[in-house]
Amino acid sequence: MELKSLVEPIVALAEDAGRAILEVYSTDFDVQSKDDESPLTQADLASHRWIDAGLKSLTPDIPVISEEEGLPDFAERSQWQRYWLIDPLDGTKEFISRNDEFTVNIALIENHRPILGVVHVPVFGRTYVGCEGVGASRRDGDGEPVAIRVAAQSASPARIVGSRSHRGASLDAYLENVGDYDMVPMGSSLKFCVVAEGGADLYPRLGLTSEWDTAAAQAVVEQAGGSVVTLDGKPMKYNAKEDILNPFFFVIGAADRDWLALLPDSE
Repeated sequence: MELKSLVEPIVALAEDAGRAILEVYSTDFDVQSKDDESPLTQADLASHRWIDAGLKSLTPDIPVISEEEGLPDFAERSQWQRYWLIDPLDGTKEFISRNDEFTVNIALIENHRPILGVVHVPVFGRTYVGCEGVGASRRDGDGEPVAIRVAAQSASPARIVGSRSHRGASLDAYLENVGDYDMVPMGSSLKFCVVAEGGADLYPRLGLTSEWDTAAAQAVVEQAGGSVVTLDGKPMKYNAKEDILNPFFFVIGAADRDWLALLPDSE
């Protein structure tokens, strides 16, 4: 199946999952804890079931990895050239606190890279798409897709987005080297998308994330002309090792500053 032809079905799938999430969001839902103590709601599970079934119907020959399902052994998945990587509800903490900053993330990975990514924001009715050979776009509600692009030049003060739920001393030490900046805290993969559409210059992530947290939004950023790199400046890769934790990384929009050079020596 041609990559471009997958865009609309995956957008529709993400939007349907978003509606399933909003059905739970409007109720007095319960919160459980997973084995790693991270929160889990019925919305996570409803979205997972919807996306998993949809992908298996759409592309039965392409395997699926979801945050809400067991991770296949590396011996098995290391053989995959192409697979779906999904986070049915990214930003569960934001969902629980009801601040609306949560997303549905669906990515197609090929040879360790996200080549198609859809990030849907259920409360806002907004969807970001990044597709190799097509570019990056944003659509609001039933509106037509509008092409998006990272900022050509960094602002003064620099516009930086950071995690609402995870901020630590490493980030504070980095920001001391940046100079004047405006920091906007934000949840989920929305941080990537704001960089992708030119609303921020940089998202430095000096804390742990998993591959399903970042893959879809990385595709959006890269197709919008930005980059997602580890602290050694190399593109972030997927399904290249036993665990599914990402190294620390930077999402770079405006490339007119050497953001990595501002890292403290201890990084």
